[in-house]
Amino acid sequence: MHILVIEDQQKLAENIRQFLELEHYAVSVSHDGKEGFERAMTEAVDLLILDINLPGMDGFTLCAQLRQHGKHMPILMLTARTKQQEIVHGLNIGADDYLQKPFDMEELLARTRALLRRGTTEKQPRLQAGAVVLDTNSQQVWKDDRPVALSPKEYALLEFLLRNKDVVQDRPTILAHVWGSRDDLMFSQTVDVHVSYLRRKIGKDIIRTVPGKGYLIASS
Repeated sequence: MHILVIEDQQKLAENIRQFLELEHYAVSVSHDGKEGFERAMTEAVDLLILDINLPGMDGFTLCAQLRQHGKHMPILMLTARTKQQEIVHGLNIGADDYLQKPFDMEELLARTRALLRRGTTEKQPRLQAGAVVLDTNSQQVWKDDRPVALSPKEYALLEFLLRNKDVVQDRPTILAHVWGSRDDLMFSQTVDVHVSYLRRKIGKDIIRTVPGKGYLIASS
């Protein structure tokens, strides 16, 4: 899942990026409000983590404009402000949740997981297809009740497909959400290779190939 962090404090932004990447998310970072807005408008973003005090465009304006342009990705606002009316204002213009600085990374992770569940067809933390079970809280995968060891990208790819059951995902879409990139030339074979690795570990029948379109995990 692709997370865009818009935060002008570079050390904090880097800490968030490193922490979330360890949790198998693809993370992009912007330190400027205007640049962040353009990226949120043009990239496939599953969750936006948004600071309020930003150069170029403040977080309130950025959030409001994204909603006005029909962008519905979950937005988690980071705020150093304690005034209740400002928090309420952020929620009223379209933010889904807020987190007050300084915050614990584990709380950030819990809110991230909750918001990502809202934005997908599968809302539960425990995802399943046939004999394969993936627990997003523990980040463990089992097949026939036996643990399966996956690389970070194999796990992220499986979670993305499980969260979007019955929807065919083409390669550029998978690249955007799992790797945070649509660079088809650089990653021309990456998706196919990782699907092949996954099939060896969880079975060939879980991930279906839709000729000329992409990949799919069906609900039944």
